[in-house]
Amino acid sequence: MLPGKMVKTMIGFEHMKTISRVSASKMVLLVIDGVGGLPHPETGKTELETARKANLNRIARESLCGLIDPIGPGITPGSAPGHLALFGYDPVRYNVGRGVVEALGIDWDLKPDEIAARGNFCTVADNGIIIDRRAGRISTDMNTELCRLLDDITIDGTEISVRPVKEHRFVLILRGEDLFPELTDSDPQQAGLAPRTIEALSPQAERTAEIANEFVSQASSRLQHEPSANMLLLRGFSRRPTMPSLPEIYKLKPAAIATYPMYRGLARLVGMQVLPSGESITEQLDSLRRYYADYDFFFIHFKSTDARGEDGDFRAKVQAIEDFDDALPSLLSLDPEVLVITGDHSTPATLAGHSWHPVPFMLRSRWCRPDGVTEFSERACLAGGMGRFPAAEIMPLAMANAFKLDKFGA
Repeated sequence: MLPGKMVKTMIGFEHMKTISRVSASKMVLLVIDGVGGLPHPETGKTELETARKANLNRIARESLCGLIDPIGPGITPGSAPGHLALFGYDPVRYNVGRGVVEALGIDWDLKPDEIAARGNFCTVADNGIIIDRRAGRISTDMNTELCRLLDDITIDGTEISVRPVKEHRFVLILRGEDLFPELTDSDPQQAGLAPRTIEALSPQAERTAEIANEFVSQASSRLQHEPSANMLLLRGFSRRPTMPSLPEIYKLKPAAIATYPMYRGLARLVGMQVLPSGESITEQLDSLRRYYADYDFFFIHFKSTDARGEDGDFRAKVQAIEDFDDALPSLLSLDPEVLVITGDHSTPATLAGHSWHPVPFMLRSRWCRPDGVTEFSERACLAGGMGRFPAAEIMPLAMANAFKLDKFGA
């Protein structure tokens, strides 16, 4: 090691369990999904820099700020690993399949002999090329009808269940003997390409790949006359993993307020109680107020920024940020001991998808050292006191500011 060179050491869960303790402090983790952006070519400003956001800027002035890497520099995060990192998990070690969290998000009690995959209804042209990966974000009611159309498919003795999630999203459940989840995705994750053939990643998964491809073939035949949702894409074949819970690691009583099933599924997977809530951020914060006395850690998920970024709609993402900011006084009036505001990844509207760019972060507590940052934005947070750091380090920092950690070592 070079003189003066500091080596970062991530404390493991085995040590975190020994120093975590219960306190009366309240912690709120507010995730603005896909919040990070890129400058608009005409203005040179990102969505955050463009938005009117007096409340977010006020919080920034009272906070310790920085930029986080959900996975690592240059790595584009999926939503599941991005969130697991925010909850303090090593997102590579605890890599959870998308199918599992979607299934848990719709309250499906995934059994050991079941494999789950995340599905998208999509639109393909006559030549089989994907035009729209989300089938125009069809309604959930239409999704439900299409799932009924596919739910009675049976292949080679394998039971198949197809359940709606939300808009274009659904869950495929395969149940039977000798099924293995080591499969590639059919979803190329971009338009302009054909759906991929599902392939086995291990010899034992060959039969499962054949079943999955046969399901896609039969589903395609049944969907071919649909005006927009005339095909489907699958990804994230997985079984339910075993992993330590937030109450076990941090001695927290945690709760989640999320409108999208996937994020409720992730919350359940790590031991959070999922609370009832309406769809809007205002209704979500009303739920926080209603249950505030009952829990000491709250994860609140705001989806619209990510959805509008994926749509490539810069102005709509700006509006989503402004809507979010307008709702914040309800939260600020509760004055939690620790408030963390960040995102799980960046979704620049100019790219219309997730990206590798670091995500702005701020932590407000009465025990933090405000660093002089006066705006919640990518460029402003770059100058923050935390600099650029791994997202998995947020939880220990928040726990310390909530007086929920004892001293480590003698």
